[in-house]
Amino acid sequence: MKEKIYVEIAKRLRGLRDALDLSVQDLAAKTGFTVEEIENYERGDREIPVSFLHEVAKACGVDLTVLISGAEAHLQNYSLVKKGKGLSVERRKDYDYKSLAYKFIGRRMEPFLIKVRPKKEEELSFNSHPGQEFIYMLKGKLEISLEDKKIVLEPGDSFYFSSRIPHALRALEGEAEFLDVII
Repeated sequence: MKEKIYVEIAKRLRGLRDALDLSVQDLAAKTGFTVEEIENYERGDREIPVSFLHEVAKACGVDLTVLISGAEAHLQNYSLVKKGKGLSVERRKDYDYKSLAYKFIGRRMEPFLIKVRPKKEEELSFNSHPGQEFIYMLKGKLEISLEDKKIVLEPGDSFYFSSRIPHALRALEGEAEFLDVII
């Protein structure tokens, strides 16, 4: 059976922390995540949020691409990613992530093309993390649940919010596709 991608990422997380001689407590202080969350992600027994990887990359002075793929980003002036050629981030079974700037060194934001499939409301999985997010709808209908509020986005709509607010996404009436920028 193919090893899950987050198991591979977990190994890189532990390796990076060891290489920088950081304790789990040190990394927790630098990223705002708890010791327990970091230990869970480093074990590789659960999905690892891109937002967590982004914070670790910032805190450790490495590129997010290194944590996701194991390869270095190499472009500094610009990065072109052709249609359908974004770096797949196999993070969650219900979302299809494609990183759109994975080749660029020193990114200050993480742009993704994301496809979300429909699911029942009781299947929603809430996430929160440091930073902010910007969503721009391309296709379909997307329902964003922010704590107890529900916002529906359609093509052309945009939404900017604090990622610290617990949030969950689901498509309505078929697959939804959108740009998601994490800062």
